[in-house]
Amino acid sequence: MFDSVSCTYTYVLASGIGREAYIIDPVKEHTERYLKLISELQLRLVIAIDTHTHADHITALGSLRECSGCRTVMGEQSKAECVSFRVRDSEVLHADELTLRAIYTPGHTDDSFCYFLEHQGTRAVFTGDLLLIRGTGRTDLRGGDPHQSYRSIVDRLFTLPDETHVYPAHDYRGCTSSTIGEERRYNPRLANHDESTYVDLMRNLKLSRPMQMDVAVAANLACGESVKDRR
Repeated sequence: MFDSVSCTYTYVLASGIGREAYIIDPVKEHTERYLKLISELQLRLVIAIDTHTHADHITALGSLRECSGCRTVMGEQSKAECVSFRVRDSEVLHADELTLRAIYTPGHTDDSFCYFLEHQGTRAVFTGDLLLIRGTGRTDLRGGDPHQSYRSIVDRLFTLPDETHVYPAHDYRGCTSSTIGEERRYNPRLANHDESTYVDLMRNLKLSRPMQMDVAVAANLACGESVKDRR
């Protein structure tokens, strides 16, 4: 599902009708939409994941947990207050027989994780804001580091099989998925570039601040509850 304001992709994963489900990187404004879809598909939401502390939208982790009783999951480095469970690198999550392996991938933020799915011959990785389709997530905000970004992508994600589908948390050009092989060969920020070249490129992007950053980060540390809501 797509949020047009922040260009965020949200993913619902399950292995079949009536099964336990994950949701990855949900946006608070679409909570009712997610719950309606999950009900229509006859799924039971058990795990809601944020790949990192987002700066461009408010998370639905808190509202989904309140409505469904699901567990909320982030990485062990996260400072979010109300996370039910904090994953470590290489830890495996379970929803029925559908498993996700957590991969610690700092660089966009210091609490960024990707999640690798391997099920019945299909491989996919949900890359958050770290690896985008023909791009990479910015590294100039709090907790970002271009050196870590390069090593997380090249040393962790690019070691996955070429046919692994790439599903990012954002896209700004209408793309929906790629593969690890495609990104290794054709991503203009990474293909044929060494770490120093990548670092120089990322440090000279001169990007504007996310519009919702001042509100979103504080709210996301409270799992989607704004300062105004808490008064």
